[in-house]
Amino acid sequence: QVQLVESGGALVQAGGSLRLSCSASGNIFSANTMAYFRQAPGNEREMVASIFADEEPTYADSVRGRFSISRDNNRPTTVYLQMNSMKPEDTGLYVCNYVSGTRSFWGQGTQVIVSS
Repeated sequence: QVQLVESGGALVQAGGSLRLSCSASGNIFSANTMAYFRQAPGNEREMVASIFADEEPTYADSVRGRFSISRDNNRPTTVYLQMNSMKPEDTGLYVCNYVSGTRSFWGQGTQVIVSS
């Protein structure tokens, strides 16, 4: 099992910034992908950003250039999602995901609200 602990969700004004963090613990494999998904009311869950090992991260078109995902150099099982120039449409429940091989685990999510 892998446990994911997320933090950082908050209410922020449009144009502002926020940083989310997600820490994985438990039966961790070194080759893993960690990602953030978000789900807004009435919408399907969508991938926001993901990072595999030390490879170049991938981003949804809607956040590319504004969001950045990175791993903690000292704690590689902790990832950060830096969100800048935030928009009201960034509002949603941000959920961390850990994947290694066929194993996939989800966090509980942290709420982000961007006011206009």
